[in-house]
Amino acid sequence: MFMLLNMMDQCLSTYRKLCGCVLILCISYLGLCTAQAQILRIGAQKTGTFAWELDVIRRHGLDKAAGLTLEVTDLATTEAGKIALNGSNVDLILSDWIWVSRERGLGQNIQFYPYSSAIGAIMVSDKGNIHQLSDLKGKILGVAGGPIDKSWLLLQAYAQKTGFDIVHEPHLVFGAPPLLAEKAAQGELDATLQFWNFAVDLEQRGFHRLLDMQIVEKGLGATDNVSMVGYVFHDDFARKNADLIRSFFTVTRQAKDILVQDETEWKLILSRLNVNSSSAANLYRQRYQEGIPHRSLADEESDARLLYQTLAKLGGSELVGTAVTLDPGTYYISTP
Repeated sequence: MFMLLNMMDQCLSTYRKLCGCVLILCISYLGLCTAQAQILRIGAQKTGTFAWELDVIRRHGLDKAAGLTLEVTDLATTEAGKIALNGSNVDLILSDWIWVSRERGLGQNIQFYPYSSAIGAIMVSDKGNIHQLSDLKGKILGVAGGPIDKSWLLLQAYAQKTGFDIVHEPHLVFGAPPLLAEKAAQGELDATLQFWNFAVDLEQRGFHRLLDMQIVEKGLGATDNVSMVGYVFHDDFARKNADLIRSFFTVTRQAKDILVQDETEWKLILSRLNVNSSSAANLYRQRYQEGIPHRSLADEESDARLLYQTLAKLGGSELVGTAVTLDPGTYYISTP
Protein backbone atom coordinates (compact mmCIF):
# COMPACT_ATOMS: atom_id res chain seq x y z
CA MET A 1 0.00 0.00 0.00
CA PHE A 2 2.79 2.32 0.94
CA MET A 3 4.59 1.63 -2.34
CA LEU A 4 1.42 2.36 -4.31
CA LEU A 5 0.94 5.71 -2.58
CA ASN A 6 4.58 6.56 -3.21
CA MET A 7 4.23 5.78 -6.93
CA MET A 8 1.08 7.92 -7.13
CA ASP A 9 2.90 10.78 -5.44
CA GLN A 10 5.78 10.51 -7.92
CA CYS A 11 3.31 10.50 -10.83
CA LEU A 12 1.59 13.61 -9.50
CA SER A 13 4.94 15.32 -9.04
CA THR A 14 5.96 14.48 -12.60
CA TYR A 15 2.58 15.69 -13.90
CA ARG A 16 2.95 18.99 -12.07
CA LYS A 17 6.42 19.46 -13.53
CA LEU A 18 5.13 18.75 -17.04
CA CYS A 19 2.27 21.21 -16.57
CA GLY A 20 4.73 23.78 -15.33
CA CYS A 21 6.95 23.27 -18.37
CA VAL A 22 3.98 23.57 -20.73
CA LEU A 23 2.89 26.77 -18.99
CA ILE A 24 6.38 28.24 -19.27
CA LEU A 25 6.53 27.32 -22.95
CA CYS A 26 3.14 28.95 -23.57
CA ILE A 27 4.16 32.13 -21.78
CA SER A 28 7.46 32.20 -23.68
CA TYR A 29 5.65 31.69 -26.98
CA LEU A 30 3.19 34.50 -26.25
CA GLY A 31 6.04 36.75 -25.25
CA LEU A 32 7.87 35.89 -28.45
CA CYS A 33 4.79 36.68 -30.52
CA THR A 34 4.45 40.04 -28.76
CA ALA A 35 8.13 40.77 -29.28
CA GLN A 36 7.80 39.98 -32.96
CA ALA A 37 4.88 42.40 -33.47
CA GLN A 38 6.00 44.93 -36.08
CA ILE A 39 5.95 48.52 -34.87
CA LEU A 40 5.14 51.42 -37.20
CA ARG A 41 5.42 54.99 -35.88
CA ILE A 42 2.91 57.23 -37.66
CA GLY A 43 2.51 60.99 -37.65
CA ALA A 44 -1.07 62.06 -38.46
CA GLN A 45 -3.16 65.19 -38.10
CA LYS A 46 -5.87 64.50 -35.56
CA THR A 47 -8.57 66.21 -37.66
CA GLY A 48 -7.55 64.72 -41.01
CA THR A 49 -9.04 61.85 -42.99
CA PHE A 50 -5.96 59.72 -42.23
CA ALA A 51 -6.98 59.85 -38.57
CA TRP A 52 -10.42 58.51 -39.57
CA GLU A 53 -8.80 55.47 -41.15
CA LEU A 54 -6.47 54.89 -38.21
CA ASP A 55 -9.49 54.92 -35.87
CA VAL A 56 -11.21 52.31 -38.05
CA ILE A 57 -8.07 50.15 -38.04
CA ARG A 58 -7.86 50.19 -34.26
CA ARG A 59 -11.59 49.79 -33.67
CA HIS A 60 -11.78 46.72 -35.91
CA GLY A 61 -8.48 45.26 -34.72
CA LEU A 62 -7.07 45.22 -38.25
CA ASP A 63 -3.60 46.15 -37.00
CA LYS A 64 -3.46 43.34 -34.44
CA ALA A 65 -4.76 40.80 -36.95
CA ALA A 66 -1.89 41.77 -39.27
CA GLY A 67 0.69 41.60 -36.48
CA LEU A 68 1.19 45.36 -36.43
CA THR A 69 1.56 47.81 -33.57
CA LEU A 70 0.73 51.34 -34.71
CA GLU A 71 2.18 54.11 -32.57
CA VAL A 72 0.42 57.32 -33.64
CA THR A 73 1.70 60.83 -32.91
CA ASP A 74 -0.93 63.56 -33.27
CA LEU A 75 0.26 66.45 -35.43
CA ALA A 76 -1.04 70.01 -35.55
CA THR A 77 -0.01 70.72 -39.14
CA THR A 78 1.45 69.05 -42.22
CA GLU A 79 4.68 70.97 -41.61
CA ALA A 80 4.98 69.35 -38.19
CA GLY A 81 4.81 65.97 -39.92
CA LYS A 82 7.66 66.85 -42.27
CA ILE A 83 9.82 67.91 -39.33
CA ALA A 84 8.99 64.72 -37.43
CA LEU A 85 9.87 62.52 -40.41
CA ASN A 86 13.13 64.32 -41.16
CA GLY A 87 14.02 64.09 -37.48
CA SER A 88 13.31 60.31 -37.48
CA ASN A 89 10.66 60.78 -34.78
CA VAL A 90 8.09 58.95 -36.93
CA ASP A 91 8.38 56.41 -39.73
CA LEU A 92 5.48 57.53 -41.92
CA ILE A 93 3.41 60.65 -42.61
CA LEU A 94 1.09 62.01 -45.31
CA SER A 95 2.45 64.57 -47.73
CA ASP A 96 2.62 65.21 -51.49
CA TRP A 97 4.98 64.09 -54.24
CA ILE A 98 6.07 67.67 -54.84
CA TRP A 99 7.70 67.87 -51.41
CA VAL A 100 9.11 64.35 -51.73
CA SER A 101 10.80 65.17 -55.04
CA ARG A 102 12.15 68.44 -53.63
CA GLU A 103 13.59 66.68 -50.57
CA ARG A 104 15.19 64.01 -52.74
CA GLY A 105 16.90 66.77 -54.68
CA LEU A 106 18.29 68.05 -51.38
CA GLY A 107 19.65 64.64 -50.41
CA GLN A 108 16.76 63.27 -48.32
CA ASN A 109 15.97 59.75 -49.55
CA ILE A 110 12.22 59.61 -48.99
CA GLN A 111 9.50 58.06 -51.14
CA PHE A 112 5.80 58.46 -51.89
CA TYR A 113 2.93 55.99 -52.24
CA PRO A 114 -0.59 57.19 -53.29
CA TYR A 115 -3.16 57.81 -50.56
CA SER A 116 -5.89 60.03 -52.04
CA SER A 117 -6.77 62.06 -55.12
CA ALA A 118 -9.32 64.22 -53.28
CA ILE A 119 -7.95 67.76 -53.10
CA GLY A 120 -10.79 70.28 -53.33
CA ALA A 121 -12.60 72.90 -55.37
CA ILE A 122 -13.51 76.56 -55.75
CA MET A 123 -16.71 77.04 -53.77
CA VAL A 124 -19.27 79.81 -54.38
CA SER A 125 -22.62 80.67 -52.83
CA ASP A 126 -25.81 79.40 -54.45
CA LYS A 127 -27.18 82.94 -54.05
CA GLY A 128 -24.28 84.62 -55.82
CA ASN A 129 -23.77 85.58 -59.45
CA ILE A 130 -20.50 83.78 -60.08
CA HIS A 131 -20.90 81.16 -62.80
CA GLN A 132 -17.43 80.93 -64.37
CA LEU A 133 -13.83 81.89 -63.53
CA SER A 134 -14.02 85.27 -65.26
CA ASP A 135 -16.87 86.24 -62.93
CA LEU A 136 -14.29 86.36 -60.13
CA LYS A 137 -12.96 89.65 -61.51
CA GLY A 138 -13.13 92.26 -58.76
CA LYS A 139 -14.39 89.65 -56.27
CA ILE A 140 -12.75 88.47 -53.05
CA LEU A 141 -11.25 84.99 -53.44
CA GLY A 142 -10.04 83.12 -50.37
CA VAL A 143 -7.23 80.63 -51.03
CA ALA A 144 -6.70 77.84 -48.50
CA GLY A 145 -3.02 77.37 -47.77
CA GLY A 146 -0.39 79.80 -49.00
CA PRO A 147 0.89 81.38 -52.21
CA ILE A 148 2.73 78.19 -53.21
CA ASP A 149 -0.03 75.73 -52.31
CA LYS A 150 -0.20 73.07 -55.05
CA SER A 151 -3.91 73.58 -55.76
CA TRP A 152 -3.46 77.31 -56.09
CA LEU A 153 -0.54 76.93 -58.51
CA LEU A 154 -2.43 74.41 -60.64
CA LEU A 155 -5.42 76.76 -60.68
CA GLN A 156 -3.21 79.61 -61.91
CA ALA A 157 -1.97 77.49 -64.82
CA TYR A 158 -5.51 76.41 -65.70
CA ALA A 159 -6.83 79.97 -65.54
CA GLN A 160 -4.04 81.16 -67.85
CA LYS A 161 -5.20 78.64 -70.44
CA THR A 162 -8.71 80.14 -70.28
CA GLY A 163 -7.33 83.67 -70.66
CA PHE A 164 -8.20 84.81 -67.12
CA ASP A 165 -5.55 86.31 -64.82
CA ILE A 166 -6.66 84.81 -61.53
CA VAL A 167 -3.62 86.24 -59.71
CA HIS A 168 -4.45 89.90 -60.37
CA GLU A 169 -8.14 90.12 -61.30
CA PRO A 170 -9.71 88.98 -57.98
CA HIS A 171 -8.75 90.33 -54.55
CA LEU A 172 -6.85 87.45 -52.91
CA VAL A 173 -6.94 86.39 -49.27
CA PHE A 174 -4.76 83.50 -48.08
CA GLY A 175 -5.53 81.64 -44.88
CA ALA A 176 -6.25 78.40 -43.03
CA PRO A 177 -9.04 76.25 -44.54
CA PRO A 178 -11.46 76.38 -41.58
CA LEU A 179 -11.11 80.15 -41.23
CA LEU A 180 -11.76 80.80 -44.91
CA ALA A 181 -14.68 78.39 -44.96
CA GLU A 182 -16.28 80.28 -42.10
CA LYS A 183 -15.57 83.66 -43.71
CA ALA A 184 -17.21 82.45 -46.93
CA ALA A 185 -20.26 81.18 -45.02
CA GLN A 186 -20.57 84.60 -43.33
CA GLY A 187 -20.50 86.35 -46.70
CA GLU A 188 -17.09 87.99 -46.25
CA LEU A 189 -15.66 86.12 -49.25
CA ASP A 190 -17.23 85.80 -52.69
CA ALA A 191 -15.47 82.49 -53.36
CA THR A 192 -12.91 80.21 -51.75
CA LEU A 193 -10.50 77.57 -53.03
CA GLN A 194 -10.92 74.86 -50.41
CA PHE A 195 -9.64 71.43 -49.41
CA TRP A 196 -12.14 68.66 -50.17
CA ASN A 197 -13.54 68.10 -46.66
CA PHE A 198 -14.16 71.84 -46.10
CA ALA A 199 -15.71 72.00 -49.56
CA VAL A 200 -18.18 69.30 -48.46
CA ASP A 201 -18.96 71.35 -45.35
CA LEU A 202 -19.75 74.38 -47.51
CA GLU A 203 -21.93 72.28 -49.80
CA GLN A 204 -24.14 71.75 -46.77
CA ARG A 205 -24.30 75.50 -46.15
CA GLY A 206 -25.66 76.77 -49.46
CA PHE A 207 -22.54 76.58 -51.63
CA HIS A 208 -21.70 74.69 -54.79
CA ARG A 209 -18.57 73.86 -56.78
CA LEU A 210 -17.62 76.45 -59.34
CA LEU A 211 -14.60 74.41 -60.42
CA ASP A 212 -13.35 71.05 -59.13
CA MET A 213 -9.58 70.68 -58.91
CA GLN A 214 -9.78 67.31 -60.64
CA ILE A 215 -11.12 69.13 -63.69
CA VAL A 216 -8.17 71.50 -63.39
CA GLU A 217 -5.72 68.57 -63.38
CA LYS A 218 -7.27 67.06 -66.49
CA GLY A 219 -7.36 70.48 -68.14
CA LEU A 220 -3.59 70.60 -67.69
CA GLY A 221 -3.10 67.23 -69.37
CA ALA A 222 -3.60 64.59 -66.65
CA THR A 223 -5.36 61.48 -67.95
CA ASP A 224 -7.31 60.84 -64.74
CA ASN A 225 -7.61 61.90 -61.10
CA VAL A 226 -4.11 62.28 -59.65
CA SER A 227 -3.25 61.22 -56.09
CA MET A 228 -1.54 64.38 -54.89
CA VAL A 229 -1.39 63.14 -51.30
CA GLY A 230 0.34 59.94 -50.26
CA TYR A 231 2.19 57.99 -47.58
CA VAL A 232 5.76 59.22 -47.22
CA PHE A 233 8.67 57.36 -45.59
CA HIS A 234 12.43 56.95 -45.88
CA ASP A 235 13.91 54.62 -48.49
CA ASP A 236 16.06 52.84 -45.91
CA PHE A 237 13.11 52.17 -43.63
CA ALA A 238 11.03 50.72 -46.50
CA ARG A 239 13.91 48.57 -47.69
CA LYS A 240 14.50 47.09 -44.23
CA ASN A 241 10.77 46.76 -43.47
CA ALA A 242 9.22 45.72 -46.79
CA ASP A 243 6.83 43.26 -45.12
CA LEU A 244 5.76 45.88 -42.59
CA ILE A 245 5.02 48.46 -45.29
CA ARG A 246 3.14 45.87 -47.37
CA SER A 247 1.05 44.79 -44.36
CA PHE A 248 0.24 48.39 -43.49
CA PHE A 249 -0.93 49.16 -47.01
CA THR A 250 -3.15 46.07 -46.89
CA VAL A 251 -4.63 47.16 -43.56
CA THR A 252 -5.32 50.71 -44.77
CA ARG A 253 -7.03 49.33 -47.85
CA GLN A 254 -9.23 47.24 -45.55
CA ALA A 255 -10.04 50.37 -43.56
CA LYS A 256 -10.98 52.21 -46.75
CA ASP A 257 -13.29 49.35 -47.74
CA ILE A 258 -15.00 49.54 -44.35
CA LEU A 259 -15.48 53.30 -44.67
CA VAL A 260 -16.99 52.86 -48.12
CA GLN A 261 -19.42 50.15 -46.96
CA ASP A 262 -20.24 50.85 -43.31
CA GLU A 263 -22.67 53.67 -42.52
CA THR A 264 -22.05 53.26 -38.78
CA GLU A 265 -18.45 54.43 -39.17
CA TRP A 266 -19.60 57.68 -40.76
CA LYS A 267 -21.97 58.35 -37.89
CA LEU A 268 -18.98 58.21 -35.55
CA ILE A 269 -16.89 60.46 -37.79
CA LEU A 270 -19.63 63.04 -38.32
CA SER A 271 -20.44 63.14 -34.62
CA ARG A 272 -16.86 64.33 -34.06
CA LEU A 273 -17.38 66.95 -36.78
CA ASN A 274 -20.68 68.04 -35.16
CA VAL A 275 -22.58 67.08 -38.32
CA ASN A 276 -25.91 65.27 -37.95
CA SER A 277 -27.41 65.48 -41.44
CA SER A 278 -27.83 62.23 -43.36
CA SER A 279 -27.28 64.11 -46.63
CA ALA A 280 -23.96 65.37 -45.25
CA ALA A 281 -22.99 61.82 -44.33
CA ASN A 282 -23.72 60.62 -47.85
CA LEU A 283 -21.75 63.50 -49.38
CA TYR A 284 -18.69 63.02 -47.16
CA ARG A 285 -18.79 59.34 -47.96
CA GLN A 286 -19.13 59.97 -51.69
CA ARG A 287 -16.25 62.47 -51.84
CA TYR A 288 -14.05 60.23 -49.73
CA GLN A 289 -14.73 57.24 -52.00
CA GLU A 290 -14.00 59.33 -55.12
CA GLY A 291 -10.55 60.04 -53.73
CA ILE A 292 -9.50 56.41 -53.23
CA PRO A 293 -6.68 55.60 -55.70
CA HIS A 294 -7.55 53.02 -58.35
CA ARG A 295 -4.82 53.44 -60.96
CA SER A 296 -1.45 51.82 -61.51
CA LEU A 297 1.65 53.46 -60.08
CA ALA A 298 2.96 53.95 -63.61
CA ASP A 299 -0.12 55.99 -64.59
CA GLU A 300 0.01 57.99 -61.35
CA GLU A 301 3.68 58.80 -61.86
CA SER A 302 3.20 59.73 -65.50
CA ASP A 303 0.55 62.34 -64.66
CA ALA A 304 2.53 63.57 -61.65
CA ARG A 305 5.58 64.09 -63.87
CA LEU A 306 3.49 66.20 -66.27
CA LEU A 307 1.89 68.32 -63.54
CA TYR A 308 5.22 68.73 -61.77
CA GLN A 309 6.62 70.67 -64.72
CA THR A 310 3.73 73.13 -64.49
CA LEU A 311 4.15 73.50 -60.74
CA ALA A 312 7.92 73.95 -61.03
CA LYS A 313 7.44 76.70 -63.61
CA LEU A 314 4.99 78.66 -61.45
CA GLY A 315 6.31 77.87 -57.96
CA GLY A 316 9.99 78.08 -58.79
CA SER A 317 12.76 77.03 -56.42
CA GLU A 318 10.68 78.01 -53.38
CA LEU A 319 8.36 75.10 -54.19
CA VAL A 320 10.55 72.50 -55.89
CA GLY A 321 14.11 73.48 -54.97
CA THR A 322 16.62 72.76 -57.72
CA ALA A 323 14.66 69.88 -59.30
CA VAL A 324 12.94 71.05 -62.48
CA THR A 325 11.56 67.56 -63.14
CA LEU A 326 10.08 64.94 -60.84
CA ASP A 327 12.85 62.89 -59.22
CA PRO A 328 12.81 59.37 -60.76
CA GLY A 329 12.87 57.70 -57.32
CA THR A 330 9.90 59.65 -55.92
CA TYR A 331 7.38 56.78 -56.16
CA TYR A 332 7.76 53.72 -53.95
CA ILE A 333 7.49 50.39 -55.76
CA SER A 334 6.76 47.51 -53.42
CA THR A 335 9.00 44.46 -53.72
CA PRO A 336 7.27 41.08 -54.29
